[in-house]
Amino acid sequence: MTSPVWFRVEGDWFEVVVAVSDGKLDHLRADPRCSLLVFEAVKPFRGVQVMGEATIVPDHGTRTRLAIATAYLGPEGGLAYTDVARRPPGFIIRLPVAAAKAWDLSDKLP
Repeated sequence: MTSPVWFRVEGDWFEVVVAVSDGKLDHLRADPRCSLLVFEAVKPFRGVQVMGEATIVPDHGTRTRLAIATAYLGPEGGLAYTDVARRPPGFIIRLPVAAAKAWDLSDKLP
């Protein structure tokens, strides 16, 4: 299953927040093996791939969702996006930073 997600790196983890009703949760509960691929679409075309077993934890108080949404949408947009009246708290999918493999194509570009 391929799906676009918002993410952040926090401490030793790559974190992705998913909604309670997100089908990714069902898949990960059945088989926690997954990968996260992050790739820049502009020079120098850096990327990171993390493969491993996901850890699923509740996003108590939507703190993680707020931090991630704010990074993508700004402070006002982040607050609006995480309004619990519109979206109940979800879950955090964690993958270890130690499992990440990174690349940078700048040395291969003209």
